[in-house]
Amino acid sequence: MKNDSGLSSRERILVAATKIAQAHGYSGLNFRDLAEAVGIKAASIYHHFASKSDLGAAVARRYWEDSEATLNALLAESADPVDCLRRYPETFRRALKSGNRICLCSFMAAESDDLPEAVTKEVRAFADVNVAWLSKVLSATAIASAEEREGRARAIFAAVAGAQLIARSRADIAVYDGLIESYRIAGLLPV
Repeated sequence: MKNDSGLSSRERILVAATKIAQAHGYSGLNFRDLAEAVGIKAASIYHHFASKSDLGAAVARRYWEDSEATLNALLAESADPVDCLRRYPETFRRALKSGNRICLCSFMAAESDDLPEAVTKEVRAFADVNVAWLSKVLSATAIASAEEREGRARAIFAAVAGAQLIARSRADIAVYDGLIESYRIAGLLPV
């Protein structure tokens, strides 16, 4: 992290906090470890974030905004909505490939009883963004009727996020790939 000298201190803090939260959740975020990862004094973090809640909300917001941009780019790259659905699980697979991490918002959602409201709001936005994107893509296909669309989108999101969690608990990306393949065979995702 200390080599990211081209980034502002705030950006370096957000990048490091995202990696920490993907590995240890919101409860694993602490300013001392974060400062060490960034190469600054812990007190310097307070210059950018008044509290852990502010930091957690900013990290979760950035995460869902980046995810939304990735999903929109996927849709822009492919004129085929079925292809977009096929490629959707790759967006979650990337975290597993990067140090067996999981989706930051999935991790934080598991801690929802202990999250400040500002963080919970941003974590929920991640799920909402994914379900809305999946609903939009499903509407461009003949895979689900209008009545089934949102439920199918929620099922796909939950299944893919769940596969990521199971694979992480085994530290085996092949588990993720196998689960995604089983969703294809079962018809939840296109082959």
